[in-house]
Amino acid sequence: MSGEQTVILQEMPSLAKLYLNAAGAAAKQRLLKKDQPLTVPPVVHEVQSVTVDIDHVTAFQRLVHGTVRTELPSAYVHTLAFPVAMSVMTRDDFPLPLLGLVHLENTVEHHAPIPFGARLTVRAHAEGLRAHRAGTLVDMVAEVLDAGSGRLLWRGTSRYLAKGVFLPGVDTAVPAAEREDFRPPVPTGLWRLGVDTGRDYAAVSGDYNPIHLSSLSAKALGMKTSIAHGMYSVARALAESGHDSDAGIRWHVTFEAPVYLPATVAVGIRDEEADGEWAGTEFQAWNQRSARRHFHGTVAPLSGSES
Repeated sequence: MSGEQTVILQEMPSLAKLYLNAAGAAAKQRLLKKDQPLTVPPVVHEVQSVTVDIDHVTAFQRLVHGTVRTELPSAYVHTLAFPVAMSVMTRDDFPLPLLGLVHLENTVEHHAPIPFGARLTVRAHAEGLRAHRAGTLVDMVAEVLDAGSGRLLWRGTSRYLAKGVFLPGVDTAVPAAEREDFRPPVPTGLWRLGVDTGRDYAAVSGDYNPIHLSSLSAKALGMKTSIAHGMYSVARALAESGHDSDAGIRWHVTFEAPVYLPATVAVGIRDEEADGEWAGTEFQAWNQRSARRHFHGTVAPLSGSES
């Protein structure tokens, strides 16, 4: 971002504390006047000299069935940057209620390997506030850089929808996107997820959103029961693709339906080759009984990256 203020945070924000502040942010949103413009805060939040604990990364890799390596898994880097993004989303001048946001998509460009002992700079900002037929969309952009050289190592964009929050004066008659006709393929695997899946992932990611922790806390926020973290599902799909710790990749995922816990999830992962080399992988997951797809995505080489 150019022309925006950089706010240096002295330490990595606590997600638990940020979630506690989210209720106040939601109450603030209800007080907004209809003619009050909605804009994202023109700031970048940044934490410097960030390092990761090897045992913590290893626990993450084991939980998502990944291979333990010496480089950070791409999905783990998202969990590293997420608290900084959330610190932007819980600002007083952030216009949307955090607990009302629906996670729709993620796009990540993982440019270079990030070893366990790397000293990193993590920063995040909001952009792309715009109308949606069901409310308002916003993109949260997080970047991870080498703290010494300033080289960009990883960049992720998470797209969220604030349902029922509309931009004043903007036409909301946005046509619905055409849904792909999904026909379940032969699965390459089955995930059997217990009721503690959300709590287990929260322990290694720090994401203690109440909708993932128990049926009681999820019902208090309008869910019929607890749901699995979307990023847990993506991290596991990337791990099973064999590209969870690769650098020089771009991956994208679209979330379609929540995984209510406990659950049995069918998974399909398919590689593509070109000239005898890996050209990309498609992954998707669905409910075998209803044939409803939970998410789908791709991971592929990122041209022009260091690896």
